[in-house]
Amino acid sequence: MTSPEQHSRPSASPTETEPSRRPLALITGVGRTIGIGAGIARQLAASGWDIAFTYWTPYDKRMAWGVEQGATEAIEAALAERGARTAAIEADLADPDAPTRVFDEAERRLGPVTAMILSHAESVDSGLLDTSVESFDRHFAVNTRASWLLIREYGLRFRATAGTGRIIALTSDHTVGNLPYGASKGALDRITLAAAREFAHLGVTSNVINPGPVDTGWMTEDLAGLLARETPLGRLGTPQDTAHLVDFLCSPQGQWINGQLLKSNGGAA
Repeated sequence: MTSPEQHSRPSASPTETEPSRRPLALITGVGRTIGIGAGIARQLAASGWDIAFTYWTPYDKRMAWGVEQGATEAIEAALAERGARTAAIEADLADPDAPTRVFDEAERRLGPVTAMILSHAESVDSGLLDTSVESFDRHFAVNTRASWLLIREYGLRFRATAGTGRIIALTSDHTVGNLPYGASKGALDRITLAAAREFAHLGVTSNVINPGPVDTGWMTEDLAGLLARETPLGRLGTPQDTAHLVDFLCSPQGQWINGQLLKSNGGAA
């Protein structure tokens, strides 16, 4: 696969002594080494991108899987092994001021953002009858409002060559028993797809990926077995499955795919 830097970076003259700068990808929701966000970060780093990523420890702390000690350092080390400069940014995306601060920090430490991948999520199981107003509002603040504000910030600051910019958001079609998560992700889809048209003057593509059933530590053994049996390929998805598609979309070869909701789910219904 062609590296994005071969497309977006000018050719170095023979007299230059410093290496050309790698393009920068900003990835949200990279809190655990086994997560989809971390898998995407490793893949893009291997393909020639520098990586800024966000995480939010209090979210992991209140979830069943808990905080993975040393995860941020391990992720940064893995990215550095792949040649990437890194910036880990802790951010509470429920705060409407957080997206601006995230971009300020990423630009200060690494430079302008060329690709943005939204893989963060608030996800707490509850249905129509037992979802609290507080939980509903938090899901929409994190999954929907923060994504809109991040996309808006990206559009206001984008200065790279037309045709190189990328916005990719991860979504879900799960709603039954997971109402606020699924509903807020559905709203995220509409916002992300709008950018494919509203950012046309910037030459930025904007797509949504539904990665299907990926076990990143949240599934019970029974649920994992059930979902694997229901998938035509007979297995669960992996973070690397999603990372390969993101890598392609971020490459020059992926430029013609725009304004799409892509199901990378092994054929799962």
